[in-house]
Amino acid sequence: MHQPDLTDPTDTTDPTDLTVLYRGPLASCDYDCPYCPFAKRRDSTAQLRADRAALERFVAWARGPHDHRLSVLFTPWGEGLTRSWYRRALVDLSHEPRVERVAIQTNLSCRTDWLTEAAADTVALWCTYHPGQTPYERFLAKTHRLSGLGIRFSVGVVGLPEHLDHARRLRADLPSHVYLWINAAEGHTYTDEQADEWTALDPLFPYSRRPHRSAGLPCRTGRSVVSVDGEGTVRRCHFVRTELGNLYDGSYRSALAPRPCPLTACDCHIGYVHLETLPLYDVFAGGVLERVPRAQALPPRPLLPVVSGRPAPPAASPAPAR
Repeated sequence: MHQPDLTDPTDTTDPTDLTVLYRGPLASCDYDCPYCPFAKRRDSTAQLRADRAALERFVAWARGPHDHRLSVLFTPWGEGLTRSWYRRALVDLSHEPRVERVAIQTNLSCRTDWLTEAAADTVALWCTYHPGQTPYERFLAKTHRLSGLGIRFSVGVVGLPEHLDHARRLRADLPSHVYLWINAAEGHTYTDEQADEWTALDPLFPYSRRPHRSAGLPCRTGRSVVSVDGEGTVRRCHFVRTELGNLYDGSYRSALAPRPCPLTACDCHIGYVHLETLPLYDVFAGGVLERVPRAQALPPRPLLPVVSGRPAPPAASPAPAR
């Protein structure tokens, strides 16, 4: 059976560059989104202490003696920024000379004044607006404060039909330079007409609309991108459970190598953004972790996803630009 060539001649990533997707045991959230299994979940005091200890251990490793240039994305199951230790981790890591970027996925329910202590050219936020969970004006005001502080961030909405008007309002009211992304709702199928409505807001929505075939295809995960849990267990990504070693004893190092994806498909942005068959590292150059595309990379009509390494056929009618 022919094995794909896993060496991408256009990939100029330095082998000492390492992106870490960190997810500790935290699973509590202050929101009650009906589409999230962790809504209003509470962690016990012991669980919160364990999460804090795990995060502080990770931060100590990131600040310690190693030869990586790090980019870190915190992807907690729950809401991290309501916890002081996540805010402190972002501030501390933002000042580390070997940290290129430190970002977190958040519902932005926290206050924003702590960001004045962070290095604005290194810290970034991946924000999600959840209609019905927070007053619209409160969320919008926080995005304008982030802009005033010079913080890099994106804002997104889950693409449910009842969220469409909210997303349109948000696009109209957000600072013009802020990218509004739309995530296809899990288990939801979109007609072409519905997809066009979402693509009018997010020209990159076609990438999220359907899962991407990934079996046997080259992916940066496991080589220059890894997932790390609270115990320091290293895996190639959040979706492949095979262990590559442990961060803290250094056993992961010998496992960092190009490898094809073992899964049939990838349907989550934090996974498929790293597929080498997609052009998303070019689209999001400088903003892969916080989901901020280069301004000139946003197309006047939707970019088309790659299917099995080949571009999909042109769309019948382009969506309007934003």
